[in-house]
Amino acid sequence: MASKAASSCRLVFCLLISAAVLRPGLGWYTVNSAYGDTIVMPCRLSVPQNLMFGKWKYEKPDGSPVFIAFRSSTKKSVQYDDVPEYKDRLNLSENYTLSISNAKISDEKRFVCMLVTEDNVFEAPTIVKVFKQPSKPEIVSKAPFLETEQLKKLGECISKDSYPDGNITWYRNGKVLQPLEGAVVIIFKKQIDPVTQLYIMTSSLEYKTTKADIQMPFTCSVTYYGPSGQKTVYSEQAVFDIYYPTEQVTIQVFPSKNAIKEGDNITLKCLGNGNPPPEEFLFYLPGQPEGIRSSNTYTLADVRRNATGDYKCSLIDKKSMTASTAITVHYLDLSLNPSGEVTKQIGDALPVSCTISASRNATVVWMKDNIRLRSSPSFSSLHYQDAGNYVCETALQEVEGLKKRESLTLIVEGKPQIKMTKKTDPSGLSKTIICHVEGFPKPAIQWTITGSGSVINQTEESPYINGRYYSKIIISPEENVTLTCTAENQLERTVNSLNVSAISIPEHDEADEISDENKEKVNDQAKLIVGIVVGLLLAALVAGVVYWLYMKKSKTASKHVNKDLGNLEENKKLEENNHKTEA
Repeated sequence: MASKAASSCRLVFCLLISAAVLRPGLGWYTVNSAYGDTIVMPCRLSVPQNLMFGKWKYEKPDGSPVFIAFRSSTKKSVQYDDVPEYKDRLNLSENYTLSISNAKISDEKRFVCMLVTEDNVFEAPTIVKVFKQPSKPEIVSKAPFLETEQLKKLGECISKDSYPDGNITWYRNGKVLQPLEGAVVIIFKKQIDPVTQLYIMTSSLEYKTTKADIQMPFTCSVTYYGPSGQKTVYSEQAVFDIYYPTEQVTIQVFPSKNAIKEGDNITLKCLGNGNPPPEEFLFYLPGQPEGIRSSNTYTLADVRRNATGDYKCSLIDKKSMTASTAITVHYLDLSLNPSGEVTKQIGDALPVSCTISASRNATVVWMKDNIRLRSSPSFSSLHYQDAGNYVCETALQEVEGLKKRESLTLIVEGKPQIKMTKKTDPSGLSKTIICHVEGFPKPAIQWTITGSGSVINQTEESPYINGRYYSKIIISPEENVTLTCTAENQLERTVNSLNVSAISIPEHDEADEISDENKEKVNDQAKLIVGIVVGLLLAALVAGVVYWLYMKKSKTASKHVNKDLGNLEENKKLEENNHKTEA
């Protein structure tokens, strides 16, 4: 028996060392695991009844085995071999499933599960594949700017910690960039981290840009293989500043060309459409052949009308590339003759002229005492109502703020003029005496009783309008009196008197003064009255002819008529004398 056991042990040892006997029907088996995860490898063998123990090994590149785990079928004990790279990482279950924690790239090997009986050894190989998703690709070492028509390094796309390695692709606006001689140059390289065994992939892109690339996004991606197949990860977009030369120059004017007027400051701004834009230009002023070197702005202060003309600007290094603009400096002149304060006498003539000179048609408005006039004033014979403050105002409607105005303060002077009227109250108990005065400056009015020289203070005055006003008194004289109205201003003193009969004596009343606004109505009424009077005179003429024929036939009748006419003439003369006395 001892000899038989010894023989069996020698057989097992020889079988472990010699080539393994594979269980029929078992082929290659692959386990995929993510980097850092736990690798789980089932044994894939049916446990025989006479099993002695199970072992796991892996094979080195040269084919030599390295045993890592042992489990006895009888003692149910597990032993792990002293292999440094798998220390504290192994776990062998009762069904001989081997687990390796914290998967590493170095775990990518051929592992073999071995079940040993007294007379045989069964093996099941497993291939372990470890995958590591790369980091998100990033565009680094980006060019601060790109220049048109120049092949320049745009940047590098880098992706780290990948296993296995992958491919990097460049995109412009979402479309794949393919290498193109002189326009697109892509250089790919990869390296392995000596500690982690992970790949670092880098792709550099040299690109010949055009103006079409302005604001165009560039991206890159990394394509890799994982446990579930091929995957792609994209970088963030990168937009590059594109430099290109100036192809056109423009000139701007501030303020707007339509609103420039004398006294304004004009700012010229020259712009080039290149990137970066030019910082210096040459400015050409009207009548000056040499340009003025300046930044992109040039200011003219307090311009006059002679600044009207063509303005230009150009590049410093390319004077043929110019831009020009025409500028009109608007102006407005106003001359009022006469102006200021003017004093004239009533009845004088006063020609007034407002002369305008402007860069374009101007509107003219006349105002009198803040009221707009329909036409310009003209005075052939001055009246008191012509006095006032006149303003001639002109403006250019298209040019904001361009207005001019001149004023004339007209004073119309005149010595006092007096007219007196009287009116008896219908009751016959009083009489109203009115003194109408016209003059400027405003005359002062004083009432006195002729003879006694008494001053009458109880008077009533109207407002002073257009050089006119009146003063009136109400009296009830018991005997005939003479009233005197005195009007005096700085120019002269005027006196007028009026006889007033006692209230017991009826007399003819004078008509009231007619106001200016009622003159038109009175004139119309006067025309009507004149027409009626002319008609009556014609009728009287016809009646007179008939009467004359009749009187020829009767001598006696003629004498009586002559006598009556004589009496009538005497009565008329007496009445005229009475009226003269009253006046």
